Amino acid sequence: MRIFLDNVNINSTSGPNGFAKKIAAEFSKNNETFTSINQLIDEKIKPDVQLSFIASQYQIAPIVQRLDGIYFNSDQDFNTLNLPIETTYAISAAVIFQSEFNKTLTEKFFGVHKNSHVIRNGTCLEKINIIPAMKNETLDNFENIWLCASSWRPHKRLRDNVDYFLEFGGKSDCLIIAGENPDVVEDKRILYAGHLSWEDLISVMKRSKYFIHLSWLDHCPNVVIDARAAGCHIICSSAGGTREIAGLNSTIIDEDEWDFSPTRLYKPPKMDFSKSINGSFDSEIDIKKIAERYVKVLESAIG
Repeated sequence: MRIFLDNVNINSTSGPNGFAKKIAAEFSKNNETFTSINQLIDEKIKPDVQLSFIASQYQIAPIVQRLDGIYFNSDQDFNTLNLPIETTYAISAAVIFQSEFNKTLTEKFFGVHKNSHVIRNGTCLEKINIIPAMKNETLDNFENIWLCASSWRPHKRLRDNVDYFLEFGGKSDCLIIAGENPDVVEDKRILYAGHLSWEDLISVMKRSKYFIHLSWLDHCPNVVIDARAAGCHIICSSAGGTREIAGLNSTIIDEDEWDFSPTRLYKPPKMDFSKSINGSFDSEIDIKKIAERYVKVLESAIG
């Protein structure tokens, strides 16, 4: 099968592109996989199917749309922002949602698709298994390492992550904050790592006991799957799709249900850390298994 990955940049470290790089590597083991439209044009190659990430840039084969979320922030012109995504949704032979949360949200805005599938993200367990835990003299001074990582924006709720650590972390523990644009909190137990490569982040995860991701209305964050694969105990919000990938051995902060109406995404509600429940989802995170499920959907689109 010839698969064209549409609207991806495998040199980017963003969530969708990072996942595209992982699944393209799996596809390539048994299929011809292309990520460049120029290569297809120059070599006169006709793909059998295209996997369009978010919105299609071209239609040169039956489309399977891979959705990682849609716009619903009422402080934005979400209808206009959603237009290319909805257009692709309407012409796709099949749609793959990252989570049940993502599916419910999209169907609320766009309607029910005739051929939809929920396939949560995965990661490369083989690569993670061979990356060593980070060795660092500063970290040696602490008993337990806590970690959070994101491209920090208001709905990612960095301050809530910090507050959770300050309330539940031991006096000999530290919290590492990785990622760009964090707010700075002055505390000797809080360390800032800045932007890390994927390999370095995995190395830190393998040194960490806890991974905090209290983001509001997140869909299926790859960083949580990586942290779970690296052996971290996940702490996340019930609001959104993150709880679907956190694993059974996770801590979920229970929040009010959202009605899937447009909302001020960058004004998340306050959290009550006492409302804690155990994780109830045991999702597959091995990219090999995830790719097999993708291939079945791609094959059905050709038929």
